[in-house]
Amino acid sequence: MYAPTGAFPPAPTRWRPTPSTDTLRDVTDDLLSPIRAPFRALAQSFVPETAGCTPAEWAELERIVAEALAARPAAMQRQVLLFIRVLDVLARLRYGRRLPDLDATRRTALLEAIGNAPVLLLRRGVWGLRTLVMMGYYAQPGVQAAIGYRATAAGWGARR
Repeated sequence: MYAPTGAFPPAPTRWRPTPSTDTLRDVTDDLLSPIRAPFRALAQSFVPETAGCTPAEWAELERIVAEALAARPAAMQRQVLLFIRVLDVLARLRYGRRLPDLDATRRTALLEAIGNAPVLLLRRGVWGLRTLVMMGYYAQPGVQAAIGYRATAAGWGARR
């Protein structure tokens, strides 16, 4: 639409409720509990350091991922969960075992094959899961301190 004054109509906005901290624990339990074992196996493939995570660190990683997913539409949440299940089924078809039961080499080979697949949707799915796992791991304050990450919202002035 041409607007002779140079003004454009405001972009349509869609209201999305922000999950409260009380519901985030429920979201984590409800959202990731059915696929917890395959999710953790994928996490160990994307970020090998997660193999040494304590139960508290796993809980924090899952909380961060669940919080990120809770801010997305329900359809996108279902797609992520379905994709993790599809990866688990593909592992069974290719190796005869579920993702958690595969060794790291086979899991990585499967993820590389799917990540390099000619189907764009599969490649995006692998990269999206990888991004979620990396966010969940590296957003933890203990991990940030361990790797020397000192960024702050206050900017460079806070580091002086």
